[in-house]
Amino acid sequence: MSAVEPAPVAATASSEIEPARCRNCKAPIAGRFCENCGQETDLRLPTLREFAREAAGRYVAFDGRFWRTLFALAFRPGRLTREYFAGRRRRYIRPARLYLFATLVFFAVSRFYVEPAQVINLVSDSPPAATGKAAAKAENPKAASGAEAGSKLDEDLDLELPPDLPGGSALKKRWQRFQHQSMSEKKDQIVDGMLRYGPYAMFALVPAFALLLKLAYLGRRKRYPHRPRLFGEHLVFAAHNHAFFFVAATAGLLAPTGVLRAIVVGWIVFYLFRSLRTVYGGSRIGTFLRASFLFFSYSVLVGFATAGLVVAAVLLH
Repeated sequence: MSAVEPAPVAATASSEIEPARCRNCKAPIAGRFCENCGQETDLRLPTLREFAREAAGRYVAFDGRFWRTLFALAFRPGRLTREYFAGRRRRYIRPARLYLFATLVFFAVSRFYVEPAQVINLVSDSPPAATGKAAAKAENPKAASGAEAGSKLDEDLDLELPPDLPGGSALKKRWQRFQHQSMSEKKDQIVDGMLRYGPYAMFALVPAFALLLKLAYLGRRKRYPHRPRLFGEHLVFAAHNHAFFFVAATAGLLAPTGVLRAIVVGWIVFYLFRSLRTVYGGSRIGTFLRASFLFFSYSVLVGFATAGLVVAAVLLH
């Protein structure tokens, strides 16, 4: 009987087997993440849910911190700002990221729920239109009709450009192309442009609102020593309240009935007043007077920003 032949020995020892390597930095890997660069080692394609979560995670993670922040933002006026000033920041989403996320969600939802006629009416009734018309009449009554056309949208959505428009012939060609469009095409272009450039305009208005807060709360520290005084503190408050406004406005757009929308509007008014008292202190009358100053001053700025968005929608399309 012949002896049993031994099993063949592997040609390559186990120590010589090539280890798995990260596809990003080529370093050896042994777990779910590369120890050198941090990239995941499981490179399968994501599901639709994972893909959406990854996209949103660029701005905010949908974990316990997100829901804690959202609840405080929606139902506890001024709480996030006071927590931020007290140094308790890790448990909440940072103001700038929260504001950016709320703004992007609002303008994304607006594309589906805002009618072009609503935007056109808002633009036609903006404060800069009346201001520009009154100024033109005061300087030159004969040019009042031309100034009125240039500062306000008429029934045909025709716009007049100033003769010294910077930018040369390129902008004038775009303006002429807009003038020759049909009514529906003009509406669509204006609405699309305003929704496209709206987030940039609102981002610029946040520091402007912070400056108005600084003006509204000028004074000595003796009576209210803990009242925010630095511009950065006003900026945090402005970011939180703008984020709340966009969250509430998004809820208003999604509300199925007019009653719910009215409730949202009422909550916005009360929230902004209450947040001022929570963060800045002061009497009800003093807060009301300062809130009135902020409302009217900021409305003028928003009106100019709206007019600028119309110009951008027409000339930068």
